[in-house]
Parts: sequence; C-alpha cells; structure tokens
Amino acid sequence: MPAVTRRRRVPPPPLPQRDGVDPVRVRLPADGAWATVRDHLAERLSVPDGVVDAMLREGRVVGADGVPVAPDTPYLAGAYVWFHRDLPAEPPVPYAIDVVYRDEHIVVADKPHFLATMPRGSHVTQTALARLRAGLGIPALGAAHRLDRLTAGLLLFTVRPEERGAYQSLFGDRRVRKEYEAVAAYDPGIDLPRTVRSHIVKERGVLAAYEVPGAEPNSESRVELIEHDGRLGRYRLLPHTGRTHQLRVHMNALGLPILGDPLYPEVRAATAPDDFRRPLQLLARVLEFTDPVTGAEHRFVSGRTLEAWSAYDDWDQ
Repeated sequence: MPAVTRRRRVPPPPLPQRDGVDPVRVRLPADGAWATVRDHLAERLSVPDGVVDAMLREGRVVGADGVPVAPDTPYLAGAYVWFHRDLPAEPPVPYAIDVVYRDEHIVVADKPHFLATMPRGSHVTQTALARLRAGLGIPALGAAHRLDRLTAGLLLFTVRPEERGAYQSLFGDRRVRKEYEAVAAYDPGIDLPRTVRSHIVKERGVLAAYEVPGAEPNSESRVELIEHDGRLGRYRLLPHTGRTHQLRVHMNALGLPILGDPLYPEVRAATAPDDFRRPLQLLARVLEFTDPVTGAEHRFVSGRTLEAWSAYDDWDQ
C-alpha cells in the first residue's frame, strides 16, 4: 500500500492581531541552503536593505514559541516564524460599517462604498474584515464571500473558523439568493426585464473583465427596472452566477453602465486614494439563505441607499 502522507500541523500564531490584521507567517523551505533564518528572510522578503536586520534586533520576528528570533539563529527547514508588517498609512474610509445581525455563528455587515472586504494589496487596515475584528473583538472572524471595494451592501462573516467552509459552500453551490440594486441611465428602447448570459473573462493584472462573443456562457444575470424618472433608472439585479464584475459587465453590455463605474464602458484614470466622491451606484441589497449550521431561514436587507437616485446633485459634486 502507498505510504500515507500527513500534512504538517501549522502552529497557532504566537503574536496577536494588530488593528484586526493577522501577523505574517513564513515557513522555512525544506530545500534551502541558508545558514541562518536572517539570511533566508533577507533574500525572501521584498524590503530595503537593513530592514530584516532591524526587525531581528528589535525582537519583532518570533518562532512558534513566541521567543524572538536572534540574528544568528540557525536555519531550520520546515520551521515557522511570524512578524507584523510595517504597513503604510492608509486614508481612512470615512463611512461606518454597520452590523445588521450577529449571533454565535455569523455576523452580517452592511459595508459602505470604498471599503475592501479583506486585506489585500494597499488596503489592509481599511477593510471590512479588519475593522470588524477590531471593533467586535472577534479575532477569528472570517469572510464567507467578497464584494468589490467599490460596491456597498451586505457581507456575511463567520465567527468560528471550523464553520467557515459550510457558509462558504453556500455561495459556491449557489444556495444564496442575492439581490443587488443599481442606478444607471434610463433607456425606453431597452426591453426589460431580461436575462443576460455571456462568457466573461477576468485576467490577472488587467483591471477590466471582458466578454467573449460566441463562447459558452459562464455567467447569468437577470436585470429588472424598478422605476425611472425619465433620465435615470433604478434597477434590480439578480445574479445567478458570481463572476468578477459580472453585474457591471452585463449592465454595460446592455448599454446601461452603472453610474460611477471607473472601468466600464472604459477604464478611467485612477483617482487619489482619499477621493471618495461619486461612488459606484451598486448595492448588495438582499442576502437570503438557509443557515447550514442552525437550519434557520435568514433574510437580510441593506439599510443603505444609492445617492445618485435619492440626491443626484449631491452625488455628482
């Protein structure tokens, strides 16, 4: 019989979170010829010369036992070390994130525009996950799904790591009813409601997704007109699939790009990190699902409104 390979157990982090952000964990590779931990980190980390030496002198790199790693600590293949990154200052997103529901299993939050879901790239502490971890005092809080940084609305988080997979599978298996709302131009010549299907491709490193004509559809959205004022329309969007930028791509394909969209129909020049004007007029309005742990039937509704519909002149400043 073939040998059974067991996965090495990862020790729990010996450092606490900082501002809701986990410490960085580094596993020392088995195929390395470094003499010291310092040598490996200096080669591996993309930091200026001298930074690793300073971190070690200040005791900011620790092993699994929480003891600081000395500058001359010998390299040990397979060992783990942890440290906190020096994070650049982030412009604070000047909007609150509201908690719609909370129990011992889940937290449902109503995210504002411009707040990323989870730490990534230049957005770390100014994310929904980091803010909620720090604000609610739940270090183990995890996201069950994501919203684009520019999209506002409902997000589901899990309290217990061992239950996260059950809630994430709700989205992967399409067992969540999601309803979005958007504001775009009104065109009486576009027949609605209708279902839009297309093949969407989102390439790594490319800002905008695109559709491939004639390819087998991998995305589906239903678009309904709720009301209009002759110039603008308020739309209900019901995604059946969850491709990146799907609703934005489908609305643009109809000739109804969502107001405030910096990517569709064309990529606009990037704005300053602290420019929070003219938010994308897309809102995750409703989340509805059967709780996979408790069996409860949940229906949550965002309390936010889209400003371009309620006060266009204020939005268009």
